[in-house]
Order: sequence, then structure tokens, then C-alpha cells
Amino acid sequence: MQNSQYPRAEKLKKNTEISLLFEKGKWRTSGNLRIIILKDKSTLPVESGRFGVSVSKRYFKRAVHRNRIKRLLRESYRLNKDLYKQAFGEKTMAMLFWVSPELPSKFHEVEAQFIKLCEAQKK
Repeated sequence: MQNSQYPRAEKLKKNTEISLLFEKGKWRTSGNLRIIILKDKSTLPVESGRFGVSVSKRYFKRAVHRNRIKRLLRESYRLNKDLYKQAFGEKTMAMLFWVSPELPSKFHEVEAQFIKLCEAQKK
């Protein structure tokens, strides 16, 4: 059975980790999702993988919409954590972005794009 939790230890929250991610990370894009990844084991300050979500205020002015998309992105990560770890590795820091001004109507759209992003990374 898969571990379908998103505990506090996996959340990317520290400003130092986020700035390190932006300085040395690599970008991947698939559909409306964009992810920045840092796999370099020598520069990672953490022992386990960290994952964060961000939605730009440029695309969604209302916090209600930004929070909805963040919830959908976190849920797609939580349910497909095994696929994510196969694609990007166990000890990876990453931040996921929604880069489209259109609000997803259903969770299945977001999950399908997340799976597509993970599958594209495997190849």
C-alpha cells in the first residue's frame, strides 16, 4: 500500500531552501504545470525530499482561486507520490507552479497533467 500522506517534514517552506531552488534548480514544463527541481545531493540541506506549491498572483487575483489550485496540486502530489518519486528521485527538492490564467474545472484535469509531467521526466 502506498504512503498517501503529505507530512510537515515533506513541505518546502524555508526561504533559504526556496532561494537555493531558484538559484540552482532546473525547470521542466508540461501543459499548464511547471516544476523546478534540485537533485544535487551535495548542496541539499535536507535529508528527505521536499515539495512545495505556488500559484502566481499575476494569473489569479483572488486568493480563493489561488488556494483552490494549490489544494488541487497538493492533492495530486499526495495521491501520486510514488510516481513522483520514481520520476524525480527520493531526495529531491521541488516546487510546482500552475502557469495558466484558466482555472481548472475538475481535479482530474490537474491530476492528469501532474501524471503527464512525471511521465515526461521518466523518459
